[in-house]
Amino acid sequence: MVSSRHEAAHRIFQERPELLAPVFRILDVPLPKEAAVEVLTPDATEIRPLERRVDSVLRVVPPDGGSFLLAIEAQGRRDLDKTVSWAYYLSYMAAKHELPVLLLVVCQDKKTADWAAGPFRIGVEGWTALSVHPLVLGPGNVPVILDPEEASQDLTLAAFSALTHGRDPNAPAILKTLAQALAKADPESRPYYSELLEIGLGNTPARDVWRKLMSVVGSYFPGRGTLVEETFLKGKAVGEAVGGARAVLRTLENRGIRTSAEIRERITDCTDIKTLDHWLDRAMTVSTANELFTEDG
Repeated sequence: MVSSRHEAAHRIFQERPELLAPVFRILDVPLPKEAAVEVLTPDATEIRPLERRVDSVLRVVPPDGGSFLLAIEAQGRRDLDKTVSWAYYLSYMAAKHELPVLLLVVCQDKKTADWAAGPFRIGVEGWTALSVHPLVLGPGNVPVILDPEEASQDLTLAAFSALTHGRDPNAPAILKTLAQALAKADPESRPYYSELLEIGLGNTPARDVWRKLMSVVGSYFPGRGTLVEETFLKGKAVGEAVGGARAVLRTLENRGIRTSAEIRERITDCTDIKTLDHWLDRAMTVSTANELFTEDG
């Protein structure tokens, strides 16, 4: 069964193809400037009962010709069956689209990345009929980004770096850097990268760290008294107060206790959570709405 973590590791290339430029620089593979990228179907199934599917397939179209395909596989562990599967994918895609094909394998641990680098040879002893040489991205070559300004300049690479290094001892620092960069990002980017990381980190301690960082939406320097943090905390307090006031009024209503406009205004105008909690407790036992306030003098 394909995991969400597996899905995030390759889908980021489909949804953010601008990641290809820095990735190809990391791999020391030339990528033509201003190349268009098109997502193709990953289906590599012929008319036979066995289904074969590549994780992602992109067609890279440079402005001056020389198009090629990039087959992307997310790999979480060693799998000896991939020797044949990857050779099949590459041969099938090349024949179907009549274009050269590269295979990019994305790994989130170094042992798997070392294995995935191959080469994988098919043939008999002493003679290789076919050889597969994947390009590999993993903790060994994807840069660790710990500078918020650097992360801000390329959010996609910073997010990919955080995904790749999710099991690294420095993962909390890497994630904090990305969170700080997202604080300055456009509103549309924040939820995308927030969800991507939560899904892509899987069931790891890093995911818990990320959830805590993102729980304070809009402030990634908690306790520093920044304007962003104050604005967020004020909005959070207002939201809690509104919910508390509604709970008090709803409790009185459900118990059949009438409330005047003056009393309703007093309840809804209150922003002190402790007071609203106290009123909610009393709303469960009082006989009239005025009794809510009798202990307040």
